[in-house]
Amino acid sequence: MKLKSVATALTLFCILGASLADAGKPNILFIFADDMCYESIGAYGLEDIDTPNLDKLVSNGMSFTHAYNMGAWGGAVCVASRKMLNTGLFVWRSQQANLNQYVSDRKMWSQRLSDAGYQTYLTGKWHVSTPAPQIFDHAKNIRKGMPEQVPSGYNRPKNEEDYKKGWKPWDPKHGGFWQGGKHWSEVLADDSIEFLNQAAEDDQPFFMYLAFNAPHDPRQAPKEYIDRYPLDRIKLPENFQPEYPYLETICGKIRDEQLAPFPRTEYSIKVNRQEYYALITHMDEQIGKIFQALEKTGKADNTYIVFTADHGLAVGHHGLVGKQNMYEHSVRVPFLVKGPGVKAGSKNDTPIYLQDIVPTTLGWAGAGTDDIDFKTLKPLLQGKTGNHYDSIYGAYMKSQRMVLKDNWKLIVYPGIGLTRLFNIAKDPLEMNDLAAHPEYTLMLKELSDELESKMDELSDPMASIVIPDRPAPKKKKRR
Repeated sequence: MKLKSVATALTLFCILGASLADAGKPNILFIFADDMCYESIGAYGLEDIDTPNLDKLVSNGMSFTHAYNMGAWGGAVCVASRKMLNTGLFVWRSQQANLNQYVSDRKMWSQRLSDAGYQTYLTGKWHVSTPAPQIFDHAKNIRKGMPEQVPSGYNRPKNEEDYKKGWKPWDPKHGGFWQGGKHWSEVLADDSIEFLNQAAEDDQPFFMYLAFNAPHDPRQAPKEYIDRYPLDRIKLPENFQPEYPYLETICGKIRDEQLAPFPRTEYSIKVNRQEYYALITHMDEQIGKIFQALEKTGKADNTYIVFTADHGLAVGHHGLVGKQNMYEHSVRVPFLVKGPGVKAGSKNDTPIYLQDIVPTTLGWAGAGTDDIDFKTLKPLLQGKTGNHYDSIYGAYMKSQRMVLKDNWKLIVYPGIGLTRLFNIAKDPLEMNDLAAHPEYTLMLKELSDELESKMDELSDPMASIVIPDRPAPKKKKRR
């Protein structure tokens, strides 16, 4: 009996010790937007947009100014982005990953955190083939890829008269974000607050995966938010074009591109941006409610807050509307981190992938990172700069490839043998294509070699790309 009593006591001691250790781990609040471009944070001053709560996150944490999505194997870019996020695998390995096996091996992001002692929670957009309840301890109001769009939500508005009698973002009869009677962003906030109230009474650390469908189309928000953005407040993108000359080559007139009329007009793009901004501001208000609820739990000081998005969106840049392209507005996302040890108001310009958050959180949790491709942000969050990756790679199906290195970006359209070359430091809106200039021949060669190298390293299904021959650099005459 004494031996049994000692054994029982030791078991209880171990359990209690593990519980105390878990209680000291930081909480993780991960907020994920859908289709949100990096420029859509008011504090950055790149667009005239109201995001007061995200602005506070900028002031109280670290902004990663160059966070990228690696690409996609299909038109639904969010599917690839989210599969990479939840497996921790680079794009082509992620495409091939057997999720049933991953779940069985407990290698999904939430499972790794659960095994590290975390209570895991999901609400909002999922869009991964594995059923969320299988891998989260709690899952509520799981949303599909996008709110339902209706025919009248496309190819609009053609003009002011068309707008007056057509689809309106605040009209609940169109369903979409209004399906169920309450705006989906508001439902997500309600769900999050409910869980936080419960977590306030629990010593177990939590991982919350809060995935907004906003600001994905249909871009529906209450009228008061639309009214905050009269069209005279909306600035047309400086790189606006009525038509993108290579649209059929890079993605065709895919669903996203059909939201606005062809050719693009200043009026239609301003209305689309008005609705985009309104939905972001509405989402920002819900995020503010979540922040307030976190503060009330008394756990805010021991919580890492991360805000990012699955990819960006054009909404009029370059004559494009969707995200199926390799320009900054579509591959680059906001990425904000606040938490213990993160310097308030800091900024890091080092290029990263948004999925780097996976090994970063596993490090916070004391969990293993075996078979994770992405890199932890821990050194960067401690203030270090410099190369995190040798270069940033991007891909869209078989029609586009991209590599970014030292502020130089090469975009290749393999189907037509076209290259585009930009210096994003000097030309952030990518308006000055340098590829045809003989003086950049050596840069084209260096970047094309780097791209081929990355394609080999990442098991790109395209064997190679063909970079057209360029004129040799002109030799300077000796004096």
